[in-house]
Amino acid sequence: MDIWNKLYKTAAKEYRPSDVSPFVYARSVVCALEAEDGQIFVGVCIESCSGVLNLCAERVAALNMYVATGQTHIKRIIAFRDRPPYGGNSGMPCGACREFLMQLDPRNKETEFMVDYSARQTITLAKLIPNWWGTETSISQD
Repeated sequence: MDIWNKLYKTAAKEYRPSDVSPFVYARSVVCALEAEDGQIFVGVCIESCSGVLNLCAERVAALNMYVATGQTHIKRIIAFRDRPPYGGNSGMPCGACREFLMQLDPRNKETEFMVDYSARQTITLAKLIPNWWGTETSISQD
């Protein structure tokens, strides 16, 4: 089984759109990512009546990875609703996720996102967020 198939199947198990409360809806978008060490982590979206409180599946997966292992570097990500990414803008992370992943670890610029699952077409975060402002910022990691 190729890694993309493994990521897809892992994320698909989490797809169960449901109301958590009258104000919160979850699991309508799912994500699986491959960490630098090869481990796979999942995330689900959590949407609320107040958009600012929403959490995207990609950020939840990245946070699950960090909390579990301390890792910040991501190799691959697949995110989708009821079917795998099929081209166009399907499977693409929102601007907040793009920014978060770059801030989490600038090496994530090489993270591959699945664009079209059947064609195995991917795109890197660097192409999704060109000219990232943080490239010029010097961050000490003492």
